[in-house]
Amino acid sequence: MEVSVFLSFRGEETQTNFTDHLYVALKREGLKTFRDEEDLEKGQSIEPRLDEAIEESRSAIVVLSPSYASSTWCLNELQKISHLKEESSLQVFPIFYSVDPSDVKKQKGSFPEAFKKHEERFTQDKMKVQGWRDALEKVATISGWHSQNR
Repeated sequence: MEVSVFLSFRGEETQTNFTDHLYVALKREGLKTFRDEEDLEKGQSIEPRLDEAIEESRSAIVVLSPSYASSTWCLNELQKISHLKEESSLQVFPIFYSVDPSDVKKQKGSFPEAFKKHEERFTQDKMKVQGWRDALEKVATISGWHSQNR
């Protein structure tokens, strides 16, 4: 199954408004779009299927929101997306939803608290947390859309 677009987003924050509208618009344009709550079958192992969907995608839209970095799922997706952008032809389009791109890059605003919790939780795996930080910084340097500008 080839996926045209992989949507990475923090569900509790953007799913019922912005991301739903974006998903419907992409589908209406005929783009095969993957979002986890709809495209994962019940009982299916989540992480391998998400990795597979990202690998099969031609592009990824990352909706960065204030609580995006509090989700290890989102950060794992972002790290995979960032890696594939460097290693293959995956196109990445960030959307800065109610966050300033410079706050994402410099990890200000809501991001320090999220990473403080990750560092407390992953004391034995500091490289994992640093990988997430690096992926966020990289995606923030990509020209994208800032929702507060519209």
